Amino acid sequence: MNKVEQLIAELCPNGVVFRPLKNVVRIRNGRDYKNFGEGSIPVYGTGGIMTRINTSVYEKASVLIPRKGSLNKLYFVEEPFWTVDTIFYTVINEDFIVPKFFYYFLVTQRLEDLNQAGGVPSLTQTVLNKIPIPLPPLPIQEEIVNILDTFTELEAELEAELEARKKQYAYYRDELLTFGDKVEWKTLGELGTIKSGKNKSRASDGVYPVYGSTGAIGYSDSFAYDGTFLLVARVGAYAGLVNKVGGKFDVSDNTLMIKLNPKVSFGYFYHLLKNINLNQYASGGGQPLITATKLKNLSVPIPRLSEQERIVTILDKFDALVNDISVGLPAELNARRKQYEYYRNKLLTFKPLEENNAG
Repeated sequence: MNKVEQLIAELCPNGVVFRPLKNVVRIRNGRDYKNFGEGSIPVYGTGGIMTRINTSVYEKASVLIPRKGSLNKLYFVEEPFWTVDTIFYTVINEDFIVPKFFYYFLVTQRLEDLNQAGGVPSLTQTVLNKIPIPLPPLPIQEEIVNILDTFTELEAELEAELEARKKQYAYYRDELLTFGDKVEWKTLGELGTIKSGKNKSRASDGVYPVYGSTGAIGYSDSFAYDGTFLLVARVGAYAGLVNKVGGKFDVSDNTLMIKLNPKVSFGYFYHLLKNINLNQYASGGGQPLITATKLKNLSVPIPRLSEQERIVTILDKFDALVNDISVGLPAELNARRKQYEYYRNKLLTFKPLEENNAG
């Protein structure tokens, strides 16, 4: 029996009291901040800190709840702050509930499902005030917070280490793919064929994937291509995004296809094109567009094939370490997050005291 179970057996063996949110927390609206001067007080909106001013609206621990927009983004703050009108702040009665416990519990409640609008997602105080809040004795709340804080800190350490690895990967990738005049240069059009996909359907059935700007967008009963290709998003917000595909498939009309000749390394050009940032060659303002002609005329470095393969071996290992959720740090971080969610939900699920079911 762990410490939380011991405390529950000792302090509330028959169950936990639930009360409507309005009985333990007061919800307050945010306001405009533009009449105040610059300072060190953070101003929160739905997306997080917007700016800093010299005045606070509240100075105690609070949970900030989005009123409009991304309703699943909750913030726990302990320092003085200000909020704009797209996000609520809460005045918490600490005689009944530990502020961080309240935060952790709300995170499990999927507030986005309480959306009250057809357009921009929104929450109302009326809806929020009805949420049943469990109120186990304060020592239990504090112990649960200690456990979940430990999980959060471990996750943050893994995230920081992964970010450091990504920077290291970017550094070595840039070093390995920078050549100057040391090697031969050719246009991409000299090294293979480049053309646009033609599929316009978005079928959901079939066995052959249909690839678009960001990956598979559907499936088809027939395929148009068979082999290994590089795909480049041709138009829109993802213009320049590079993917690699193989097997039997079809390609949408918003994607360019590159079929390289066998005298060069497919893997080398995959890493090279991802590193070039092809978006810079897009034309058009509101709707960026990369043409096949632009790619054909792109000048690229061609080191010896053995050097190309050496670079691929190094970069493939780095890529897996920082991006593949089945190995390395990404796998460990993914496992840690699943473990955290499991224990968070388990720790924050309580048997209601029978009085809560009366009437």
